[in-house]
Amino acid sequence: MAGGTVSRTPHFVLHRAPLEARPEAARPEPAPGRQAKGLHVLFAVRDEPWIGAIVPKRWAKRAVTRNGIKRQIYNVSADFATRLPAAAHVVRLRMDFARAQFPSAWSDALHDSVRGELLQLFEQARR
Repeated sequence: MAGGTVSRTPHFVLHRAPLEARPEAARPEPAPGRQAKGLHVLFAVRDEPWIGAIVPKRWAKRAVTRNGIKRQIYNVSADFATRLPAAAHVVRLRMDFARAQFPSAWSDALHDSVRGELLQLFEQARR
């Protein structure tokens, strides 16, 4: 990812990129009431962290599992939002949770395992 890796756990990686693609000084001023040609606003939010989640089908085959993991990513990131810098943060699942260990699509054991790793991921990112 363009911004770089901030922290990682066995199953997740947290990437961070600045919200501004170019520094303020290098950006030309548009005419009043117009958007400058060639400039695209990627994020409407500039003063708080933005969180995204990537949970590929390759690593979580069942939709229930993917949705559960995404819910946990957003829930845990909300707890850490005040401690994260204003930037774009993307949490990416990089390895599957073993089906032999978690046979159910979304069980309490899988929930606890995902949440525990995400807490570690965001704790490491604060440092």
